[in-house]
Amino acid sequence: MKKIELDIPNSRQNRRACPKCGLEQDGANTECIRCGVIFEKYRAIPGRSRGDASPSAGPEGRFFSRENIKNLLFHVNREEGRAYLYSKGVLLLILFFWGFRFILAPIESNVTGNSFLHLINLPFHEAGHVVFRPFGRLITSMGGSLGQLLVPLICCLVLLIKTRDPFGGAVTFWWFGENFLDLAPYINDARSLALPLIGGNTGRTAPYGFHDWQFILTETGLLNYDHVLARGAWLVGTLVMLCAVFWGAFLLVRQFRSVKQLPD
Repeated sequence: MKKIELDIPNSRQNRRACPKCGLEQDGANTECIRCGVIFEKYRAIPGRSRGDASPSAGPEGRFFSRENIKNLLFHVNREEGRAYLYSKGVLLLILFFWGFRFILAPIESNVTGNSFLHLINLPFHEAGHVVFRPFGRLITSMGGSLGQLLVPLICCLVLLIKTRDPFGGAVTFWWFGENFLDLAPYINDARSLALPLIGGNTGRTAPYGFHDWQFILTETGLLNYDHVLARGAWLVGTLVMLCAVFWGAFLLVRQFRSVKQLPD
């Protein structure tokens, strides 16, 4: 009995509670296996007590501090099991190969416009026209493209800051890049006006202003640069999608290493 009584206090001494989220864990840990906070840096902040900071405030209390940005972008939940990790890996592989299918296709083929993702992007495009209508006709026309770019970007920021899900942020960042590729054929069509529009018309048969990018580039005097701008959008989208895949892969490697350290 005496040995048991001595072992229990000793086992408790070898454990610690996270000062931020309160999770009890191995006392040898230098950072929390749930929220990723570094114990020494967290405790070093004057006046900081458990639960004081919101996730967006970060471990150093400043949103734009290097430590907080690193924590937002690369935090992994070490309590997630292997099944969840592998499902993330499958999703990332799908995005990788799907993205390369979009990237390698010529702009003129409008592969992105014929994918089911275009049907997801389209409502946000049309909603953008409505949201930006108070700012004049030119901004209203631009609002469609802005709408379909802003929605995935907002989703990415919410996942990073509010829900602390960097992998979800990487997935929505990929979607953000895909929207640039979705817009590129539309920009490229500003002079040829051959792409079908909503209602079955093309830019040739529709009234002036119905084709967003014909109107935008004509009104800004940039119509002759439609192909250049389309390729620019394609390049930006390609870079964003590749960054998103590498970001997601880096997170999976970190999570795989942390899962290996946990008991089965």
